[in-house]
Amino acid sequence: MTFKELGLSEALLKAVADKGYDTPSPIQEKAIPRVLEGKDILASAQTGTGKTAGFAMPMIQLLCKTEPQKRRVIRALVLTPTRELAAQVLEDIQTYSKYVDLRSMVIFGGVNQNPQVSKLRSGIDILVATPGRLMDLQNQGFISLRDVEFLVLDEADRMLDMGFLRDIKKIMSMMPDKRQNLLFSATFSREIRTLANGILTNPVTVEATPENTTAELVDQLVYRCDAKRKIELITKLIWDGNWHHVLVFTRTKHGANRLSEKLNKANITAAAIHGNKSQGARTKALAGFKDKEISVLVATDIAARGLDIPLLPYVINFELPNVPEDYVHRIGRTGRAGASGQAISLVSADEIEYVRGIEKLLGTRLESTVIEGFEPTSGPVDGGKKRTKENKPTGTNKPTNSRPANRNQGRGNGTNATGSGNSNSGNSNSGNSNGRNFRRKPRNTSGGNTGGNSRD
Repeated sequence: MTFKELGLSEALLKAVADKGYDTPSPIQEKAIPRVLEGKDILASAQTGTGKTAGFAMPMIQLLCKTEPQKRRVIRALVLTPTRELAAQVLEDIQTYSKYVDLRSMVIFGGVNQNPQVSKLRSGIDILVATPGRLMDLQNQGFISLRDVEFLVLDEADRMLDMGFLRDIKKIMSMMPDKRQNLLFSATFSREIRTLANGILTNPVTVEATPENTTAELVDQLVYRCDAKRKIELITKLIWDGNWHHVLVFTRTKHGANRLSEKLNKANITAAAIHGNKSQGARTKALAGFKDKEISVLVATDIAARGLDIPLLPYVINFELPNVPEDYVHRIGRTGRAGASGQAISLVSADEIEYVRGIEKLLGTRLESTVIEGFEPTSGPVDGGKKRTKENKPTGTNKPTNSRPANRNQGRGNGTNATGSGNSNSGNSNSGNSNGRNFRRKPRNTSGGNTGGNSRD
């Protein structure tokens, strides 16, 4: 199957050729003809499968069938959950529409609205937006959606996770009832199907890959270790493997900041992106990572949505997500476009239940191992019994006088448990003189986070 056989116009075929593509991906092959037929679409595809082109190209072609009005109005709206995804979608739309007479732009929060308002006033055909900024500008009277012909919800599952359902319903009420609707989601949960039933009319369901599956070329491996030694272990893995272009996931913004700081101190160039960072800092960090000026990008799940990084070799789960589907989204960043990739998870005893949930979702066991010197010291590591009423200590076995009689008792000899995990084995001190080609930490590291705030 070729792009020409999908029914695309010459202008779009020329734009696709400029990108160096000659064969459509499975989601493009299934979705493009249906969109061109005017059908509503409910589509599921893994991250990195080319789904943006799957809705952008046919939407552009259909919009071109009607001459733009003298005063351009918004005829297509694409909603995304995050700024990064919105910016990436706009980039793709502008790439595919460069040989046609259509204007497009993106709006999102975290930046001054005045340039966005100025561009809106000049007239556009396609608007890519995050729900919050769209609602804000609409309430101020800067946006009208009464002429929208196409509505695209991209990463709809994440928008629901982030609590945008009410905003989505309000936005839909501002548009004509007669329009073409395209809903793209990584998963088809009950909530997504409920949302689809309220938006789509006789939709065609498109699935490029089975739901909740991982790319075949991704090598998945679990390293078991104590939580307090994860920073040592990830430093050792990156140094010993001479890894570059590593995407690391943490659960929290504070955790992303802390890990980034520790890696920089180990002379591994790293940057963090999350919701508390200014848009300028997020853009700068992502650009540095794409250009390979930064070796490690530490991200939260929400901030990582929309990251389009080709041929990314390594993804590390510094902490496992508590939602199994997020694991699939995370490791979907590697193993794209026929390239192989590695997905590493650092798992402490308190995360074993998350491993079980992921294995249940995937229908397979994850390979698990331990690195010498980083063996877990406590807790059920590979299965193990949970404490129940039957095996809890009885009253007669309870320790007595476990609390020091005064504050100074039990302090000061350095032999307690809190000091046992600070051996620094495998960290930057052992790797700093081995000549590996890591870029050193820039002298001025304060330029990222507006206001220098590392707290959530």
